[in-house]
Amino acid sequence: MDRYIDKIAETINTSHRILFITGAGISADSGLPTYRGVSGLYESKNTEDGIQIEHALSGNMIKTNPEITWKYISQIEAACRDKKPNQAHHVIYQLETTGKSIWILTQNIDGFHQLAGSTNVIDIHGHIYHLKCTQCRYKTVVKSYQELSTIPPLCPSCNSLIRPEIVLFDEMLPMDKLEKLSDELNKGFDMVFSIGTTSVFPYIAQPVMDAASKRIPTVEINPSETTISQYVMFRIQDKAAKTLAAIWQQTK
Repeated sequence: MDRYIDKIAETINTSHRILFITGAGISADSGLPTYRGVSGLYESKNTEDGIQIEHALSGNMIKTNPEITWKYISQIEAACRDKKPNQAHHVIYQLETTGKSIWILTQNIDGFHQLAGSTNVIDIHGHIYHLKCTQCRYKTVVKSYQELSTIPPLCPSCNSLIRPEIVLFDEMLPMDKLEKLSDELNKGFDMVFSIGTTSVFPYIAQPVMDAASKRIPTVEINPSETTISQYVMFRIQDKAAKTLAAIWQQTK
């Protein structure tokens, strides 16, 4: 591992544009779980309501039975509440302060990259504290769902249902964020990291695979083997915060 840390740090020092692709594993050291559900929360097959979490947290369910969807979204929010970015998030931000062009593609909805200070964040699955009306243009940002007077909340402008701006199961990814990702990928990156994600979604794995095919340095930080493990240039089977802290020490 030490040999890889030194080499990765050397490569960072000579790189200008770096892409970090992150999943639930990067937030594990903040106390968030990494298993099933949106941002990880449900390990068992079914919820206490006897339905799969993928069904409870689906676009169809929030339309037909929003109380169910909001029940489990609220549990996810409670798991995020009062948690803070960890050293992994802070290291990525520190790299940005050195003048490098750092971009983050994250599957996480916890907002930790933004809280750590990172500015170029494509939160492809949305942000749990960004809320919008399902009928009118009303939008708001809350610090906690404890601020909401009712669950599900209703729009103060038109009294329609409010929902989090997150991508639920069976919903399309936001086009504006996909276009932004495409624009940045077309500009090219000198280095690509995959951190704490199983890379099962094509839009998460493909940037790593494309970089690897072009011999652009790729790094995977994940305790477990994933779909991209055999293709990356450097693979470190360890936790994100510990590994990124070690890399940061060698880049100074």
